Amino acid sequence: MTSQASPARTTEPASHSAAFRALHHAPGRPLLLPNAWDSASAAALAAAGHPAIGTTSLGIAAALGHPDGLGRPEVRAATLALARRLAGRLPCPYTVDIEGGYGGGPAQVAALAVQLMSHGAAGINLEDGLPGGGGLQDPARQAELIAAVKERAPDLFVNARIDTHWLVDTPPPLSRTLARAETYLAAGADGIFVPGVTADADIAALVDGIPAPLNVLFAPGRHTVHRLADLGVRRISTGSLLFRTALGAACAAAEAIRTGDEARPGDAAAHGEVPGYAQVQRLAAGG
Repeated sequence: MTSQASPARTTEPASHSAAFRALHHAPGRPLLLPNAWDSASAAALAAAGHPAIGTTSLGIAAALGHPDGLGRPEVRAATLALARRLAGRLPCPYTVDIEGGYGGGPAQVAALAVQLMSHGAAGINLEDGLPGGGGLQDPARQAELIAAVKERAPDLFVNARIDTHWLVDTPPPLSRTLARAETYLAAGADGIFVPGVTADADIAALVDGIPAPLNVLFAPGRHTVHRLADLGVRRISTGSLLFRTALGAACAAAEAIRTGDEARPGDAAAHGEVPGYAQVQRLAAGG
């Protein structure tokens, strides 16, 4: 049962929510959403001209020394603190990755959404993967979370992430992904995010079968913005890629200084190795 409390009102201009929603419907031009991990990265990306900014749960968690996706209260607090710091500081809308809601029930997740919206967030990302890679949330239960959020914060853009294709060797048939999408949209979700899907045919099938903006995770070497636009994708997230690229660049620059490389450290950083998601997870866990 969802809360009967009054809907949230944001402290940001209402135009930010409307502008963010409109970015998902620009004809032939998907929203490329870069994901920040702190105030500086968010401000830099906004200053570079991006029309909206997202946050990355891996970046926020790893900066605290925790793995991503475990629903830890420390990561929840840091996510909320970042939203509070961004309030009124960005010239564009921003959306917040809240993993699966940090283990809360419908009332708790809705209350978090209200807090985020009060700090100016235009949207949230809510995933159905269980903490620690423990499979997928029951779709009916996930729909309860989405419905609770939309009741308390109806203007918030809820991007329902479906993890059928995320970090699995053999994803299930697309019909299962489409069934979850139908359930989440019926609960009030505004968009559907399917990270890990890379094949053109699969993406085209999802676009055709989901009557809402489809979000995919950009895969270097597999995707281009132009091709994804042609397929009908409405939103392209960078996820943890920018954070991982920054780690690789920092290590490359430090190595160039240590070895006396004739190339400038900044040049070396541009060619640094980008650590993978799993590698950063191990580093964050102290492995």
